[in-house]
Amino acid sequence: MIKTKVIEENDEKITILLSDVDRAFVNAIRRTLMSDTPKMAIDTVRFEMGTIEQDGEVWESNGPLPDEVVAQRLAMIPIPTKHDEFHFQDSCPSCAELVVEDRGCPLCTMIYTCKAFGSEGGRTVTAGDMSFLGAGGSISEKYHSIPITKLSRGQMIEFYATAIMGRGRDHAKWSPVCGTSFSSRQAGVINNKTKAKILWDLGLTITAKDFDSNKVGARLEDIDKVAQLIEDLHHVGDGTEESMEFKDAITLEDIPGEFILSFETDGSMTPRVAFQMAIQELSGRFGELGEDFAAVV
Repeated sequence: MIKTKVIEENDEKITILLSDVDRAFVNAIRRTLMSDTPKMAIDTVRFEMGTIEQDGEVWESNGPLPDEVVAQRLAMIPIPTKHDEFHFQDSCPSCAELVVEDRGCPLCTMIYTCKAFGSEGGRTVTAGDMSFLGAGGSISEKYHSIPITKLSRGQMIEFYATAIMGRGRDHAKWSPVCGTSFSSRQAGVINNKTKAKILWDLGLTITAKDFDSNKVGARLEDIDKVAQLIEDLHHVGDGTEESMEFKDAITLEDIPGEFILSFETDGSMTPRVAFQMAIQELSGRFGELGEDFAAVV
């Protein structure tokens, strides 16, 4: 059975140790995180065009950026995704049977509105100026500074933006993660004590005391310390004048069946939720594959 252990985690980034697994399966998780994890994102935007008079001034909806550029920026704003509250439109229990043009209800759609005016010195309209038509869907305060456009005096913008559930394989705006990578877990091994002493004398952060013994073959498997050892060896490795004196004194070996997966989210969901949804998606796919195979046999 595959084992998982969270090494590091915060609101936007997570590092996970996966054990008793092969490289292909970890890569499947990576690809699922990027391409198949459901996420809410703004898909359509309706801009209100024209002029209005307010407080004795005339304001016109003619900002400096084309509507298409503004719509692209809106699409990349992290929309809070609640998988237990919203559905894909084609599986929505309320409107899935309607034609595509008529779909859209509180169970599968989130609507945001914005009405902003420029100023004499120029005003930057940000994600914080958007309001959610409902409860519980407001954009997180930490992303309020994301710029949408900049308006001068006499310019205004008014729009209604509709967010729906989607997957990254259809458009990058529906991909909830970035910087997704994995590597084999490694261990440091002392192969030559005499040459290794040259390294210790260079003042590395990692010392001989960090290894499990002072003999040839001593190992260092602590994940954080191995990461520090790798960084240390980069500073004194190939290309330095002394590298030949301690070549292969300490080597790094892959630990079979163990991999370290790390990724960040765009803020639409926590990394833990993204990982859980990716595993759920994979599980569902393999279940369907098993059913299809059984039907054929």
